[in-house]
Amino acid sequence: MGCSNSRSGEVDKPGSAPKAVALQKKPEFPAGCKSLLCKYLTDDVFNQLKNVQDKFGFSLAELINSGVVNPNSSIGVYAGSPDTYIAFAPLMDKIIEDYHGFKPADKHVSDWDASKCNFEALEDKYCISTRIRFARNLADFPLGTKISKTERKEVEKLAKEAFGKFEGEMAGQYHDLATMDKETQNQLIADHFLFKEGDKYLEAAGLNREWPDGRGIFINKAKTFLIWVNEEDQFRVISMQNGGDIKAVFTRLSNAHGTINKVAKFAYNDHIGAVATCPTNIGTGLRASIHVKLPLLSKDMATFEKIASDNHVQIRGIHGEHSESEGGIYDISNKRRIGFSEVQLVHDMYNGVKAMIEKEKELEHAHASH
Repeated sequence: MGCSNSRSGEVDKPGSAPKAVALQKKPEFPAGCKSLLCKYLTDDVFNQLKNVQDKFGFSLAELINSGVVNPNSSIGVYAGSPDTYIAFAPLMDKIIEDYHGFKPADKHVSDWDASKCNFEALEDKYCISTRIRFARNLADFPLGTKISKTERKEVEKLAKEAFGKFEGEMAGQYHDLATMDKETQNQLIADHFLFKEGDKYLEAAGLNREWPDGRGIFINKAKTFLIWVNEEDQFRVISMQNGGDIKAVFTRLSNAHGTINKVAKFAYNDHIGAVATCPTNIGTGLRASIHVKLPLLSKDMATFEKIASDNHVQIRGIHGEHSESEGGIYDISNKRRIGFSEVQLVHDMYNGVKAMIEKEKELEHAHASH
């Protein structure tokens, strides 16, 4: 779930992101508003923060605009810079603790050592595809909600410099969304790689400004590795391939993290880990998922869900949250995001899927012997 997921019906067309002004009075939310912004923007918190700006001049009005314009948001805030999480801590800490169960004194840990993921590939008979992604932003820039057109171009320039250092199977091509020809665009849509202009939640947060200027996609030749530049976060790095070789997928991602971070330093702090525009993506910013075929186990949802819970993974339909499964195929991904390292979260997914496959085999055996 991201900041933008609605909990109820549609609302009117969103407004654009506001200027950095001090709010004179606390916004009024409709009855039944369930966003974490509604829950934690108390009179006390509002009065404490109404005149605050972070180091990049980002105001409370900007921080909460998307959640005010769209009261059916699930979260309702989008950060403006790495400093937003510090300057607006009285609000952000409460939202983070509610969503992640992560307290203000807690410390995040990071570990990208792919050699620790020393497990064999899971069987392709069950594992259709593996995909791991992470979100990152740069330390010395505002986030997409606050960034200027010039700064966004600087981020893109640093991104292209980093991509030029990729070698071997990771080498590829950067496609600028603003100058992309129709043929390339159609191919990327067919491959399900192209990202579109943001929805009304991102619009109200200021993330669609000057679209598509400064946005683009890097793709390697084998189409197993791609990077979105200046979407909701400045870098959305995705590694994927058919089958269940999780180590190969994570190794590629780990290499990308190290290479980009040397050229363009990622925003990171000891409390929340990697800084993200939406508080749901902080910490590792990592989602590791496998599309796995479990036709027998999925007939017993209680057992299926217990295995998931025991291994800190979640079950979704293959078209995302709340979607139905097709042909017994499910998307299994890590549930935790923060307070555990990248290596640990990949282990969570591996252990969960392995236990599910073992149970599926047991059921196949029982089926065959009847």
